[in-house]
Amino acid sequence: MRDIMLKELKLSASPLAFIFISFGLMFLLPGYPILCGVFFVTLGLFQSFQTAREANDIVFSVLLPIAKKDVVKGKYLFVSFIEGCALVLMLMATIVRMTVLKDSPVYRSNALMNANLFALGVAFFIFGLFNAIFVGGFMKTAFKQGKPFIIYIVIAFLTIGIAETLHHIPGLGALNAFGVENIGLQIVLLLAGIFASVVITLLAYHKSCRDFELVDI
Repeated sequence: MRDIMLKELKLSASPLAFIFISFGLMFLLPGYPILCGVFFVTLGLFQSFQTAREANDIVFSVLLPIAKKDVVKGKYLFVSFIEGCALVLMLMATIVRMTVLKDSPVYRSNALMNANLFALGVAFFIFGLFNAIFVGGFMKTAFKQGKPFIIYIVIAFLTIGIAETLHHIPGLGALNAFGVENIGLQIVLLLAGIFASVVITLLAYHKSCRDFELVDI
């Protein structure tokens, strides 16, 4: 499995997938929907899948002396690695905003979602959606990418819109907490986002393994 992962990183991946990790730092931007950073990271992954497809990466992979399910595992490991790197940047940006910049006027006056643990939990959840909708959709045919990515875009931005709206609803202002305000609630929501992302990704992975076994390369 180490070899298939190295193949993904060195041969299959587009440079854009690595460059777009930097969009995780969008969690530092005031007056901007910070969860769009999650989308841009997945856009880099989409470009990587597209580049690999045009290079017949799937055909090359199935010709290797590995099981077809290992090809799927390699894709999911690569995607999870890129997402994990972006999440580290998002976490670093969130910690800075929750500590050093928690009282900064430019953030306090921001009407959009604040960077806190709830926002990070939503980021995890959106990555899980990408893994299920786009990666899972791609592995059904190992070729078609447009439809699953469009479906993902619609659902991802609906999720972002809902997350941005929630703290404006009376009684839900705690979701936009600054610093360590309502830290207990923030931690619970972060853990819920992580749990949902892991479960969604694992279910998508197992379904993708079954779907890819039926694909005639």
